Amino acid sequence: MHEAPDNRELRELAQALETGVRHFRLAFPIEPGRDAWIGIKDTVPIERELERLTLLLGSLQEALADVAERGKGLESCHKRAVAQADSLKRFVDNPSDGEYVHWYETYRTGFSLNMTPMTVAGPFQKAMEAMTSSWVFTSATLAVGGDFSHFRSQLGLENTRELQVDSPFDYRHNALLYLPEQLPEPQHRDYTGSIIKSLLPVLEASKGRAFLLFTSYRALHEAARLLEGQINFPILVQGQMPKRELIEAFQSVGNAVLLGTSSFWEGVDVRGEALSLVVIDKLPFGSPGDPVMSARIDHMKQAGGNPFYEYQIPQAAIALKQGVGRLIRDVTDRGVLVLCDPRIRSRNYGEVFITSLPPMPITRDLAEVEDFYRRERAAYREEVTT
Repeated sequence: MHEAPDNRELRELAQALETGVRHFRLAFPIEPGRDAWIGIKDTVPIERELERLTLLLGSLQEALADVAERGKGLESCHKRAVAQADSLKRFVDNPSDGEYVHWYETYRTGFSLNMTPMTVAGPFQKAMEAMTSSWVFTSATLAVGGDFSHFRSQLGLENTRELQVDSPFDYRHNALLYLPEQLPEPQHRDYTGSIIKSLLPVLEASKGRAFLLFTSYRALHEAARLLEGQINFPILVQGQMPKRELIEAFQSVGNAVLLGTSSFWEGVDVRGEALSLVVIDKLPFGSPGDPVMSARIDHMKQAGGNPFYEYQIPQAAIALKQGVGRLIRDVTDRGVLVLCDPRIRSRNYGEVFITSLPPMPITRDLAEVEDFYRRERAAYREEVTT
C-alpha cells in the first residue's frame, strides 16, 4: 500500500478481508479434503461467512476503485479484486442445473471453490465452431482397447478420421508383463503387505531400478515402511524432496527403488538402465467419492447410461496406459511391468486393460521374470562391448 500511505481505510479493509477469508475456511470441516458444494452450502456457518466475505470483498473493491489511478500496483490490486468478486458471484449464483459440478477443496489454511463442466463436449463444440479449421488430436493414450469412441464422446466429436499407429518401441522383445499369482483382492487389509512380499524377488532380479506406483498415499507409506530393511537398494519416497530432485537422485544412484503416487504416473521420463521395472499396485479407478466423478456418474445414470463401462473403465484404462508408459522411453530400453491387481484376470473387464496396453509377452511365472533380467544384462553388456 506504499502508493496510498495516507489511506488507512484501505489497509483496514485489506486486513478485514484477510480475516474474513480465515473465518470462511473455519466454516468448512477441519480436516483438508474435497467434496460437493451442495452438501455444505446451506449450512449456517457457510451462509454466514460467505455473506460476510462477499461484503468485505465488495468494500475493498470499491475502495481500490477510488485510488486505482495512483499507481500500477493499486490498479493491479483493483483488477484482481474485481476478478475475484466476479468469480465468487458466478460460483454462488450459478444454478445447479447439471451444466457444472460445484465443489470445494480445503487445505490446512486455505480453500478453493470450483466449477467443473459436467461434460466438456458442449463448450468444446463451440470452440471448434468458432475456429473453422482442421483439428488433429494425437497422443499415446487416446484409444481404449484399440477404440477411440470414449475420446470422441468426451469431446462430442463426429465424422472423424482415425488412425492408430503401433509404438516405435519393440515391446514384444524388450518388455514383459508379469501378473503375480495368489494376491488377495485389493480391499483385503493385507493387500499392500502381500504385494511387497511378492515383489522382493522381483526387485532382487531387477537389481532395484524400479518405480513402484500406487493409487493412494496410504498404500505408498505402508509400502515404504514394509520395504525398510527388506532390500539392499536405496529407497526414495515421494515427498522426501521435490519431484524433480527425486527423479535426478533416482537417475544418479542407478539402482534405486522409487515409490510414488499419481504425479509420477505421467510426465516422468527416465531412459536407460536406471529404470527397468515398473510396478502398479491397483487398477487406477477414480475415487467414487470425488465430487466431480460422483456427479458425472449420477448424471450418466439419470441419462440411462452405464457409467462403469462407459466412463470409469475407459478413464482407468487411460490412466493405466500413462503409468505403463514410464517403462519404455527409448528404443533400447528394456523392462518388466508388474500389474498386481488380480481383478485384471478375475473380472470380465480385465481384458479391456490388457488390450489397451502395448503388445508384450505375459507371464505369471517368476522364473520367466528372472530369466528376462539375465538376458537384459547380457544384452546391455553386448551393447557396451560393441
